[in-house]
Amino acid sequence: MRELTLIVAEDNLLVREGVLRLVAGIEGVRVAASCSHYDELLAAVDNYAPDVVITDIRMPPGHRDEGIRAANRFRTSHPDLGVLVLSQFLDAAYVLALLEEGTRGRGYLLKDHVDEVDRFAGAIRTVAAGGSFIDDDVVDVLVRSRTRTVDSPLASLSARELEVLTEMATGATNSAIAESLFVSAHSVEKHASAIFAKLGLAEDVEVNRRVKAVVMFLAGRTPEPEPAGGPGGS
Repeated sequence: MRELTLIVAEDNLLVREGVLRLVAGIEGVRVAASCSHYDELLAAVDNYAPDVVITDIRMPPGHRDEGIRAANRFRTSHPDLGVLVLSQFLDAAYVLALLEEGTRGRGYLLKDHVDEVDRFAGAIRTVAAGGSFIDDDVVDVLVRSRTRTVDSPLASLSARELEVLTEMATGATNSAIAESLFVSAHSVEKHASAIFAKLGLAEDVEVNRRVKAVVMFLAGRTPEPEPAGGPGGS
């Protein structure tokens, strides 16, 4: 297994040291640099060309959404770089902001779960390989607490399609959804295709439509219409 090079960006010293200690216990990874400021993160990525950045959402100078902005900036400057955002926020808006330019190589993990080393290591390796990762608890809590209204932009989905999308939001596979809803796997695939079409998610190798549909469901919104031929970038 090829060793992965990481950069850790976190302005809280105690949290940063804790993350570094946990990463040190993960086989096959090494930390090239750690930083506490947005500008330091950008410079470190340029200097070390890491495989993965692990970053907080908020850090100096603005303490707002620097980690998300960095992740989106790297889409252009370092397109093969994986980014795992660590957050204390159970807020789908942050997840949507992270994934709005594509899901490839992007992950969102709650800080409460960083000490679950297998989950943490799995998230790191997933984004390094170009996959996408959303913390199970983010999905679960938001699905349970979200209130649908009659004017929801998801109202175009049928009752069965909403059931399928809700199951998707728990992380269930198509076969698991089929078993839960007592339908065939083929039926689930047809419903999933209908969901993607109604939400305007065109087929694109850079966008995991399943993940993006779930995030839109959790955020209670649908995407802006995409131009013909699919999205212009990842």
